[in-house]
Amino acid sequence: MQGTTAPRVRVFPGRRRICDAEPVDILDELRDLIGADQVSTAPERLEAYRYDLSRDPAAQTPLAVVRPVTAEQVQQTMKWAAAQRIPVIPRGAGTSLSGGASAQQGSIVLALDRMTGIAIDPDTRTAVVEPGALNIAVKQAAAEHGLWYPPDPSSVEISSIGGNVATNAGGLCCVKYGVTRDYVLGLDVVLADGRLARLGGPRLKDVAGLSLLQLFVGSEGTLGVVTRIVLRLVPELPPPATLVALFATPDEAAAAVVETCSAVRPSMVELMDNASINAVEDFQSMGLDRAAGALLLIQTDAPGAARELELEVAQRACEKHGATAVFSTDDPEEAQMFVAARRAIFPALDRLGPLMLEDVGVPLPALPALVRGIGAIAQRHRLRIPVVAHAGDGNTHPIIVLDPADPDCRDRAALAYDEIMRLALSLDGTITGEHGIGRIKRPWLAEQLGPDVMDLHARIKNALDPDGLLNPGAGY
Repeated sequence: MQGTTAPRVRVFPGRRRICDAEPVDILDELRDLIGADQVSTAPERLEAYRYDLSRDPAAQTPLAVVRPVTAEQVQQTMKWAAAQRIPVIPRGAGTSLSGGASAQQGSIVLALDRMTGIAIDPDTRTAVVEPGALNIAVKQAAAEHGLWYPPDPSSVEISSIGGNVATNAGGLCCVKYGVTRDYVLGLDVVLADGRLARLGGPRLKDVAGLSLLQLFVGSEGTLGVVTRIVLRLVPELPPPATLVALFATPDEAAAAVVETCSAVRPSMVELMDNASINAVEDFQSMGLDRAAGALLLIQTDAPGAARELELEVAQRACEKHGATAVFSTDDPEEAQMFVAARRAIFPALDRLGPLMLEDVGVPLPALPALVRGIGAIAQRHRLRIPVVAHAGDGNTHPIIVLDPADPDCRDRAALAYDEIMRLALSLDGTITGEHGIGRIKRPWLAEQLGPDVMDLHARIKNALDPDGLLNPGAGY
């Protein structure tokens, strides 16, 4: 109609105007849906949930932190976010090392750390777990029934099962027992539009329909929000026997790993280089040999004669490849000291300064070449790059230590990071073995997967999250 003016509609982050009325806080709608206690905009809370453990420098301040306590509240949150076109960053314990839970401007962080329920069913040997439950809590609950949950990332005491599922986390024993994917029997997933999909269940065999369950394991919160996990448990194992070998160089230790694992299947094969050994000793003295160029930790939980055979094979391989000392023990406490030293590496190195973390992996025969190549990159760029590895499956963690007092250290580190990625790919490897792509590793993903596979990823993402609201910028 002539002579009239259309009402003005202006949109602000977290606020909107209805015509020329006073601004309405759209978060009030969410508070009404799920409760005011579940929604926080307190500056200290926003800052605490802005970063994950990677300390991604591109992380931004979110609009709000939402901490639901039920799956229904997660559904209501997703329905609200879909209606408002507000991005959602799913988050577990915040231990991601690849920026997978870095907050984005105008987003909400959907933190599942209040959802910590654990129920063990000894008859089906399963655990029904909420996503915020810590890995160690699940292990302890299973142990009360003589059962064991095998996946054991180094962050076992601080990482959540939901986060483990999101990244398909591995760990120290996955060389023999597999990764998180191998123990997920069922998932409840809240989709981008708020619908809840129940996939799988407490069944060991189930081939009804497409294998959608495995699609969500490792999807880094980009396809849905996991609210319930059914995990497979196994009978608890007896204490392992442990072999420790010292070497002059990491690539000698890597060569011993290749020979050992081509003949037997130990339950743990971990490598620490000299820089890692000394960082741990500085952090908490454990009696490790500071002069050793590398330490190899091998365990076997095989029964009877098979145990002795695996130890013998490992010892021969270590001696053949130049070990300066080899010893073994059946004492659980002595063995646990070495395992604890391995788990202490990340907090120990964190004390040295800001870190850039990688977790590249290669086929096992290429492990010595990868280790040598990383050493050459560190020397070329004048950087400290300690190396630790889940060596038995070719998964290494080169950790670049930044020196804030060195003005061009970060630039050299960025070049080294890129070269390590490309080195792994040149050896038919991967840019991530267990930490996920997150936001930090996205620039290299297409180089590994190629255009056709990247297109498949995009089609799946568009089918499940057409508005791109779930964890934008992360994963695929």
